[in-house]
Parts: sequence; C-alpha cells; structure tokens
Amino acid sequence: MDEALLRSLTPSVLAVLVRRGADFAAAEDAVQDALVEAVRAWPADPPRDPKGWLVTVAWRRFLDATRADAARRRREDLVDLEPEPGPAPAADDTLQLYFLCAHPSLTPSSAVALTLRAVGGLTTRQIAQAYLVPESTMAQRISRAKRTVSGVRFDRPGDVATVLRVLYLVFNEGYSGDVDLAAEAIRLTRQLAAVIDHPEVAGLLALMLLHHARRAARTAADGSLVPLAEQDRDRWDTESIAEGVRILQAALSRDRLGEFQAQAAIAALHADAPTAEETDWVQIVEWYDELVRLTDSPVVRLNRAVAVGEADGPRAGLAALAALDDSLPRHAAVAAYLHERDGDLAGAARLYAEAARRAPNLAERDHLTRQSARLNARRSR
Repeated sequence: MDEALLRSLTPSVLAVLVRRGADFAAAEDAVQDALVEAVRAWPADPPRDPKGWLVTVAWRRFLDATRADAARRRREDLVDLEPEPGPAPAADDTLQLYFLCAHPSLTPSSAVALTLRAVGGLTTRQIAQAYLVPESTMAQRISRAKRTVSGVRFDRPGDVATVLRVLYLVFNEGYSGDVDLAAEAIRLTRQLAAVIDHPEVAGLLALMLLHHARRAARTAADGSLVPLAEQDRDRWDTESIAEGVRILQAALSRDRLGEFQAQAAIAALHADAPTAEETDWVQIVEWYDELVRLTDSPVVRLNRAVAVGEADGPRAGLAALAALDDSLPRHAAVAAYLHERDGDLAGAARLYAEAARRAPNLAERDHLTRQSARLNARRSR
C-alpha cells in the first residue's frame, strides 16, 4: 500500500466532496472511510484511477450517511442528483481546500491542525504527538475547526498570504513525535506550488528548502544548539540549497517581491557564503531594508540590527537596536551578542543570562546560559 499516494490524494478528494455540496465535517468522515477501504481493497485489486476510485467511494459513503440521517432530509435533492463517478478538476479544488483550512475565522493553531488533518492527511494521533498534546485535546481542536468552516462556501477567492502563514507555522514547529512537520510543510508547499502560480508561494518553498538544508548542522551530538556562524557547512544539504536558489531566482525574476522572497534571499546569501567570515552582510542589510518596507515588523528590525552590527560594526548594530522595544523576544540575546562583539563582556554576560530566563525552549535556554557562563569564565581569568 502506497501511503504517500493516499496522503497526496486526500486533499483533492475531500475538496471534490465539499465542492459537490457536502459539509466539511461529513465530507472528511466520508473520505476517511474511503481511505480505510482503500487500505483493505487496493493490495489485492489496485484501481487504474486511484483518485477517481476514492472520490466514488467517499461520495457513496457520504450519500449513505446522508440518507440515513433524518435530520439531513433537506439534502435529499442533493442525494437524488448523484454525479457521475470521478474527480472534479484537481487544481481548483485542492487550492480551495488550502484556503478553507486557513480561513480567517480560525485561530492559527486550529488552522494548522486542520491543514495537517485535511490537506496533509495526518491522523489526529500524529498531529497530537507532533504538538505534544493529548490526542483528545487535538481531536476537540480539529472538531471545532471543522464545525467553524462547515458553513463556509467556495464562492470567493481565498487569501494566499493566510495560507502561506499557516504553512510557515507548520514548518517552524520542526520535529516532534513521529511526524517531521518541517518536511511535511515542504511537501504541502510543493503541492500548493503545483496548483497556483504565485511568486510568494515559490518564495516560501525556497525559504523552507534553504533553512531545512542547514538542519543537520544545527545541533551537536549532545543536542545543544550550534549557531549559524559555528556550523559545519559541509553538513549542509547542497542539493536543497541549489533547488531553493533556483526556485527563488525564478520567483524574483517576476518582479513581484514579497516578504517570503525577501527572507529567502537572505537565507540564500547565508547559504552562498563558503565561511561565516565571507558572508555578504551588506547585501543582507539591503534585503532586511526591503523586508522592513514590506512588513514594518519589529522582529524584522531586530534581525536587521544583527546584520547592521556585522556589516557596519557592533556599535552601529546597538544604535539600530536602541530604537526597538526591549521586551521583544530575543532582544536581550541580540543585545548580548552585540555587546560581546563591542568588548563589553560583563554587560554581555548579564544580557545572555537575562535572555536565557526568557528563552522559549530548553535548548535555547541552555545555549544562552552556556554563553553567559563562557563570558564570566573569561572575565575571571
């Protein structure tokens, strides 16, 4: 049984049922029934048209459930007009499903969970393990999300930017449990890129590939974080870097710059440098200037301060940092780094310790704590 094929077909099959008039929750149940039947029947009798087979079986499951539910008699006109077996146009339906799962009425966490379930084809258990929550909690979250979008019609274009933000949230979750969410996000973004010609979709895919290419070098054998400047670049995935750069160049050539393309350009400049010392920080600052223009994000300005510190010296970076709210996440860590480069070891050690107390996860906290201890040890010699 080709599990990857089933997962790749799930979103378009689900979208066909919703397009035909099934509410989202009922359609999703019918598709899951069809997938179970496929696991049972396909090894002995594989279909010539797997998607058409799934659509036919799922639609019949939906009709059976509708006929059996007295509360849904209002659907009988739909039941009497059963369409011919086979899929509706795949690209349009799959794209609309992405839009539906990223509907603005959903919270970000619900949109991510529903996307992984409906578009990604993951089980509730897999999603719960990835987010380190009980399966019952995730089941409730997904059920609420399905109820929320069940009344949403496919009669207006969706917001591509919202879909991309949801996929980037999935990517940034990384890896937990038995599901690699970074790899899953790349798969889903590839799928989206296949059905919509949009430079920002390409930009996000390039950004994911360029970041993911450095994954093996990001942690040491003991699980501790390895900063970008200290990573073994021989461990970077050169094929993913080359693909990301190729996709990015094609997107940039269309002259419709967006924030994901700009972020990918920064990642490409890091990937292109043979050593940390050879990084083109001047160009990186220029790309951060574009990002500030596009987003006016405080987080972008914070990252820009680091780049300015590398391009023009730590005091220039500290001057850029001074304009930002010190309650920003990672503000203390950036200040510590720039103070260390400026020779203020005592101030840097204190700021690293402060940043460790604010760290969002154990790995980052341990890394910042070690940085503070390293500087204190240097000062005591």
